[in-house]
Amino acid sequence: MSEERYEDSHLYKIRHSLAHIMAQAVVEKYPEAKVAIGPPIEDGFYYDFDLPPEFSEDDLKSIEKRMKKIIGGNHEFTMREVSPEEARAMFADEPYKLELINDLVNGRVDDNGKPIAEPAEKLTVYTQDKFTDLCRGPHVASTKEINPKAFNIRFRKPAGAYWRGDEKRPMLTRIYGTAWESPDELKDFLQRLEEAKKRDHRNIGKQLDLFIIDPLVGKGLPLWLPNGAMLRDNLERWLRDVQIENGYLPVVTPHIGNLSLYKTSGHYPYYSDSQYAPIQVDEEEFLLKPMNCPHHCMIYKSSPRSYRDLPIRLAEFGTVYRYEQSGELNGLTRVRGFTVDDAHLYVRPEQLLAEFKDVVRLIQYVFNTLGLSDFRARIGTRDPASDKYVGDPANWEKATEAIIEACEELGLPYVIEEGEAAFYGPKLDFIVRDVLKREWQLGTVQVDYNLPERFELEYTDSDNETKRPVMIHRAPFGSMERFIGILIEHFAGAFPVWLSPKQVMVIPIGKDHFDYASEVVAELKAVGIRAEADLREKHMRSKIKEHRKMLIPYQLIVGDRDMQDRTVSVRLRTDEDKGAMPLETFRDMLTELIKANSMELFPELEGQSGD
Repeated sequence: MSEERYEDSHLYKIRHSLAHIMAQAVVEKYPEAKVAIGPPIEDGFYYDFDLPPEFSEDDLKSIEKRMKKIIGGNHEFTMREVSPEEARAMFADEPYKLELINDLVNGRVDDNGKPIAEPAEKLTVYTQDKFTDLCRGPHVASTKEINPKAFNIRFRKPAGAYWRGDEKRPMLTRIYGTAWESPDELKDFLQRLEEAKKRDHRNIGKQLDLFIIDPLVGKGLPLWLPNGAMLRDNLERWLRDVQIENGYLPVVTPHIGNLSLYKTSGHYPYYSDSQYAPIQVDEEEFLLKPMNCPHHCMIYKSSPRSYRDLPIRLAEFGTVYRYEQSGELNGLTRVRGFTVDDAHLYVRPEQLLAEFKDVVRLIQYVFNTLGLSDFRARIGTRDPASDKYVGDPANWEKATEAIIEACEELGLPYVIEEGEAAFYGPKLDFIVRDVLKREWQLGTVQVDYNLPERFELEYTDSDNETKRPVMIHRAPFGSMERFIGILIEHFAGAFPVWLSPKQVMVIPIGKDHFDYASEVVAELKAVGIRAEADLREKHMRSKIKEHRKMLIPYQLIVGDRDMQDRTVSVRLRTDEDKGAMPLETFRDMLTELIKANSMELFPELEGQSGD
């Protein structure tokens, strides 16, 4: 049940075409500007320019106006092939285009000089109106397919972007645009964008005392405050219990490893650009752990294995470290040190399909429990033209077929994206859409025939022959930091009761009620409810207002009558007053909601009044 890829959609063509139209409008306004690249992205498009100093954000209004006039001209997008010599002549005054032409003609290479694409004998250019760009498409047939009221280039400020992402190269100006097929879709997107600003996890994280990032500790290295640590611990405990119920075995591995370990796995040098430099210790070199899988392979290898032992499922909340450029760091969603809810399954070939499907079901359960039920699947496969992958192509084919078969049997819609595999095997990524309809790549499952080969992992089969296991890599959350950042924004900080760092705040009306407030807390804590009493000598209404801002699900107000009747007056974080009810009724109701991992805040109860 393969779905249409975004790259094949009409909306993709609209956005790609608008990037060209924007480039035309910019160079008409600033003839001395130099153009770089302008691809479609998730919610729109951008184009990078080398602009004169006089360019300012105020220019976007006139640029957008010119774009609409170009669209109104109903210009066709025409494509033609040109020779490298023709291309160089056409873009003789465009240094960034000339660099791209040379790369295409000479065959693209990675940062280590290894070829990743065959040399091009012909190049393609697209022309609309008076503007021609080096491009392989696709585009709309004509600008009349673009609704001039359904795009916007002023919704986001222009930003700096290094040419080709290299901080040693020139800094360009990136102008963003968003585009849709109808004005209503544009309006909806802009409204969601405003809501996203309100839900920014960095601001809510500060409001709720969840985490801080201090420059003295280091960029991209979050410090978890007590509330955030409790939130994180709740997630870990829950998933740990789910995993143990499903036959996973917990393991713990160190934060560094010998460099030889990562050379054996292939992570060094394949991921060398995102790793920190090796650390010299005595006569050996060590590396901050970039991945948990090599360590788990050594745990598997530590004992002889029989076919009866398999599958073996090793799970760890393992912290890893990746080098990210400073400009790419963003709160919790892009950090340099993060914890992966990692697991590696070692299975016999005949167990692969069943185990893979069980992993997918577990990930679906995780997402559904957390209210992230809107997701799609993406199968990342090997690019045959690239040499960044390791292992036998036949094993790659088997692994890919197993993933597709599992998706088909589970009725899981998917798209296939060539070149999106890990270097050791194909993978199934889950793309989750949050409450604002933004897409995030979260859970992942990968099938790997190669690391067992590289580490010489074995088991003795029923015929007494030595064989290799197949390895499944999986992480439902992915990065704990990134996942929590997304959850903060998804729930706007109002977490489900079972997940909330603090579930109940008891507020006594006056000092005479302090002892009863403490009794209420003790009774709730006795059944595992996270409750506190605010015993500060401060006005009750000030306390209510303060704790409402902290988005604590329940405030229990207690006074004379509550003391007399052993009741609590319940207020929700929505400020809804549910009135008084017996303490035991509230305790039992909340216990059931927590036990069920419920998204509900307050079910209607019969006979709840304490009157």
